[in-house]
Amino acid sequence: MSGSFDAVVIGASAGAVEALSKILPQLPMDYALPILIVVHMPPDKKSVLAEVMQEKCKIKVREAEDKDRLEAGCVYFAPPDYHMLIEAEKTISLTVEEQVMFSRPSIDVMFESAADIFGEKLLGILLTGANADGAAGLRRVMDEGGRGIVQSPDEAFARAMPDAGLKACPEAVSLNLEQIVAYLLKEVRR
Repeated sequence: MSGSFDAVVIGASAGAVEALSKILPQLPMDYALPILIVVHMPPDKKSVLAEVMQEKCKIKVREAEDKDRLEAGCVYFAPPDYHMLIEAEKTISLTVEEQVMFSRPSIDVMFESAADIFGEKLLGILLTGANADGAAGLRRVMDEGGRGIVQSPDEAFARAMPDAGLKACPEAVSLNLEQIVAYLLKEVRR
């Protein structure tokens, strides 16, 4: 069982593949938590992000499906053109509600629904991106007692998202990717 957390949520946009390629391959196959990830992508194209990441990772990686039950040691990517929410039964719900900040999937939607379910047992991580989606969601994570980490804007491929996250959550911890990996490995262990 993990220590402080029951789940990790990650949001990213521009520069996401590079950032996630530095984080996810470092996680062990028996990682103690489920990890849910929203990356902004075009709604009209099939995503190969889960397949590409699975080739690099020891941890199980998949594209989320409606009603998936969250499992420790599994990374769930939101599919293109669907919001990914977490239900009370700790299952995934995919919806086609309106876009948020021109995005579906929306980082805010996923972070907010996860914060409602996991409260203080949630770790929210906001990475590189070119808009402010995720800032309000990270604020909700922290308001519900969870912990927030924001990629150092100076290191991010696109700093708008990390800057917005830190503006909305000045008490969030700003870390570079190497420090985020170390945090995930140290704070979240079997």
